[in-house]
Amino acid sequence: PSILLFIADGTEEMKFTIAYDTLVRAGVKCTSVFVPASPASIGTAQVTATCSRGVKIVADAALSELGSLGSIHAADLLVVPGGAKGPETISQNAVVQGLVTKQIKAGKLVGMICAGSLAAKTSTLPRQPLTSHPSVKNELEKEYNYRDDAVVVSGHLVTR
Repeated sequence: PSILLFIADGTEEMKFTIAYDTLVRAGVKCTSVFVPASPASIGTAQVTATCSRGVKIVADAALSELGSLGSIHAADLLVVPGGAKGPETISQNAVVQGLVTKQIKAGKLVGMICAGSLAAKTSTLPRQPLTSHPSVKNELEKEYNYRDDAVVVSGHLVTR
């Protein structure tokens, strides 16, 4: 199995590293993908994210390099990690929104951690059960069947 795990400036270190580490230990091929804050930066090859507590993480690839990594449908799972600014940047990115939508339509898994669940809304996924960090609950509960559960699995969407 393989995953693409997005990261941006402001991603919470724990939400990213624990997911990445756990999946690697399980034998999953993980590729971290840096998502820039500015659409003007899309063509750049920046891959270093400054996380929410100042830790710098070097991603495996820049978002602009996804084409050279092969078809997105080769990834079994896309993951949008939590934090504050990071999930906002990732969920507002049009390329990520398209990838999330294509992944779900292809019957592949998408995971969204904490505030990363904002990507469901910005990717215009249909109304379905989901959960998130309480800080973004108000942004999601009108358009989705919001649950206060620790984990919600809805078809190919898994939210935490």
